[in-house]
Amino acid sequence: MTDKEALRVSKIENGTVIDHVAAGQALNVLAILGIDGLGDDVLSIGMNVPSDRLGRKDVVKIEGRELSQSELDVLSLIAPAATINIIRDYDVVDKNRVERPDEVTGVLRCPNHNCITTEDEPVESRFDVLDDGVRCEYCDTIIREDLAAHILV
Repeated sequence: MTDKEALRVSKIENGTVIDHVAAGQALNVLAILGIDGLGDDVLSIGMNVPSDRLGRKDVVKIEGRELSQSELDVLSLIAPAATINIIRDYDVVDKNRVERPDEVTGVLRCPNHNCITTEDEPVESRFDVLDDGVRCEYCDTIIREDLAAHILV
């Protein structure tokens, strides 16, 4: 990366940098995190920036916020190559790649209208994570595309 490219987005004092997101997925990352631009979150977004590893990538910087494990679990479904950098006093204090969990609970909505999780039953959704999507543990419905559209907000 050249100095000119590095200056596109300034450093943050404290918060989280989500790097190596597939190009075009930054807005889905924000949706997963419940960020709609109307709250107090201060953020910077870089979309379609050059990347040696991915060719093109998106980067999301969120000031004053560190992500929970459940947020990281869902994030890993749409951005499996993402790197999470925790920033404190302008320094990276922790850097990890997201890890795909074996299952996610209570964060996705099953698209099958006959699934017990979509009725008035007190049943939390639970999905097994597959290589190419997720499968509802109750009705076996598989979601392969547009996982962000099924996020429970």
